Amino acid sequence: MADLFLALIHHPVVDRNGRIVTSAITSLDIHDLARSACTFGVRAFFIVHPVAEQRQFAVTVIDHWKFDFGRAFDGRRREALELVRIVPALDDALAAAEQLAGTRPLVVHTSARTQMGVTFAQLGERMREPDPPPLLILLGTGFGLAPEVAQRSDLLVQSIRGVGDYNHLSVRAAGAIILDRLRGI
Repeated sequence: MADLFLALIHHPVVDRNGRIVTSAITSLDIHDLARSACTFGVRAFFIVHPVAEQRQFAVTVIDHWKFDFGRAFDGRRREALELVRIVPALDDALAAAEQLAGTRPLVVHTSARTQMGVTFAQLGERMREPDPPPLLILLGTGFGLAPEVAQRSDLLVQSIRGVGDYNHLSVRAAGAIILDRLRGI
């Protein structure tokens, strides 16, 4: 099975009007995506943010659960948060994933706005091939990844679709669904 990495991108992302912005880190995203990552065997979960104060906020949240009251309250959350790596840029996440895996990961991005791309079944098959490349899945915050990030990826995976036209899942929900489709049993 291929090594799997997850990166939550906060810049550059787009807002509802398509403008390039930097979104804020939320503690819910840290906790929930780390727990999903741990459940589905992700090697590392990268939180990508260019602003030092935002990265420090993430460290504070994680440290609370690793070293402070949270450690005694819920030790399982600590295990999940051990996967989190906080980095200023996508290049840092790519370099760290490559170092952990021993080879450059295949970069896969997601988008709720398109049905183009490989299916989850196709991507899952690729992960189970003999000697598969590691995968780094990029998740966008705000209203999705900026085009410049999407252009850096090797593959686009089809969007998650429900029964109607409404399609605006939280990044936490989308991440959990993606991981389940790729690694669920």
